[in-house]
Amino acid sequence: MVDTDLIKRIVQQYGSDRSRLMDMARAVHAALGHISEEASAALAEALGVPLVEVRDMVSFYAFFSREAQAQNVVRLCHAAVERMQGADAIAAALESAAGTRFGANDPGADIALRYTSCIGLSDQGPSALVNGVPLTNLTADDIPGIVAAIRSGADLSKLPQASVDNDVRVAGPVIFASTERGAAVRKAVTMTPDEVIDEINTSRLRGRGGAGFPTAMKWRFCRDAKGEAHYVVCNADEGEPGTFKDRVILAQNPNLVFGGMTVAAYAVGAREGILYLRAEYEYMVPHLEGELAKRRHLGLLGTNICGREGFDFDIRIQLGAGAYICGEESALIESLEGKRGAPRARPPFPVQCGYLGQPTLVNNVETLCCAARILVNGGAWFAGIGTKDSTGTKLLSVSGDCEKPGVYELDYGITVRQLLEMVGAENAQAVQMGGPSGRCLAPKDYARTISFDDLPTGGSVMIFGPERDIIEVMRQFTAFFAEESCGWCTPCRAGTTLLEKGLEKILEGRATDRDLRELESLGLTVKTMSRCGLGQTAANPVLTTLRNFPDLYADRVRPDNGGVGIDLEKAEAEFHAIAGHAAATGETN
Repeated sequence: MVDTDLIKRIVQQYGSDRSRLMDMARAVHAALGHISEEASAALAEALGVPLVEVRDMVSFYAFFSREAQAQNVVRLCHAAVERMQGADAIAAALESAAGTRFGANDPGADIALRYTSCIGLSDQGPSALVNGVPLTNLTADDIPGIVAAIRSGADLSKLPQASVDNDVRVAGPVIFASTERGAAVRKAVTMTPDEVIDEINTSRLRGRGGAGFPTAMKWRFCRDAKGEAHYVVCNADEGEPGTFKDRVILAQNPNLVFGGMTVAAYAVGAREGILYLRAEYEYMVPHLEGELAKRRHLGLLGTNICGREGFDFDIRIQLGAGAYICGEESALIESLEGKRGAPRARPPFPVQCGYLGQPTLVNNVETLCCAARILVNGGAWFAGIGTKDSTGTKLLSVSGDCEKPGVYELDYGITVRQLLEMVGAENAQAVQMGGPSGRCLAPKDYARTISFDDLPTGGSVMIFGPERDIIEVMRQFTAFFAEESCGWCTPCRAGTTLLEKGLEKILEGRATDRDLRELESLGLTVKTMSRCGLGQTAANPVLTTLRNFPDLYADRVRPDNGGVGIDLEKAEAEFHAIAGHAAATGETN
């Protein structure tokens, strides 16, 4: 019997606000260990919404369980880089020590084992989240002690493996330079909102998510859009495997992030800001709330900020619940409103009709940091860094087969080869630029530059040494997309699964030349026919390796021979031998 009074109190805690359903579901899950059908019904009744709305949302997110589960949940990162680092051996050690299997659902057990995609720790894997506590640089020898600590109820944050390094290898002048708390906001309020946007325009700042839309233009569109309220949303849902720069920024310099959000709010006329933080980073919440409290105390948030009459703005943190697609801005807005994170059709764009149907500015963590720094140092200063069309610096999360994984803040325009020399990976067989949704580069591409007009990237750089099986890595990437597809459109839902099956066929030695052609054709269909960015990029691992590594595929397939792989001459000879024919003449004895 579910405790309906508990659920009513949770609903009341959030003001019976339907848009806070995500928070309510998280609270119910934390209290009960799962969200059963009965709990969903009680939540729907207390909130006054149809049960299907709650059931639909809860079923979408990986961190919500609808069935009773063990009290302790170990989520082992099983992304490609972590498997290269030994995640499979960690998995075997966990199963042995815990006495259960990955994916098993035994509510009577004290530990449940789950695989999860990237948790933002590829620079220090193998890694895992245990009841939300990150454990890094795991070895198989560590596991018995960790399992014993879990079972004893020890404070896991005290374990020696519960150490997350920032790993800033190169600190540039924009993101990781020293920061005076509030400098950007104090500068902004001496200007008009239009002047702030003009300064951003002078910098030629482009969004750091990879697409590179001009930031000033986006801010102008939002400011000019009509609505009862305007909102600023910071997208901190970095779910792209191999990316961890936002984790480092938020740990090391949250002041710059919140400063950028406040400057943006001043420019577009927003009174409320939301930091959407991925569920995997929940352990960072106390640290971030502490910084917000300092800013409120100093008058950098709240009413009449920095003495500017009528400039009222504050920020709250919204935690997600485990869904890669929520990194897409319209899916993120849906999630913010307490729904499943399905991308919206466009137009209208979020700057016109976003959160709660109001004009909403969505920028990612790095973009907002750049904006704050531009206000302090000036747009012309920023435009003097990087290249003509790619100004400023870019944060790169480097992982894989290299001597120095970590975060690098580098000027735009650096070549791939220069980067590989810097990180200690001159013998790289391949470089995955931009995460699985990006492109796989061959050595012939290493003279290309990291910039919007050549190799745009959100920041993930995964390096594969000569001994890696590139096709197997691409299969893992494709399996990730098949798992993360929201299922809304057929090209993505079915296409990603078929792509994975095609790669499996190649890896098992059952494929022919025809399969390669069909795989490429399928990839192009998924890319062009899918509804949102996930499907439109899900085929990139296949398509870019087919183009850049044709020999790797050619070595794994057989000639077509009618598509069935049969040697006709050999088969004919065997037939004649059995029938007693003279193969050459067709005569009988």
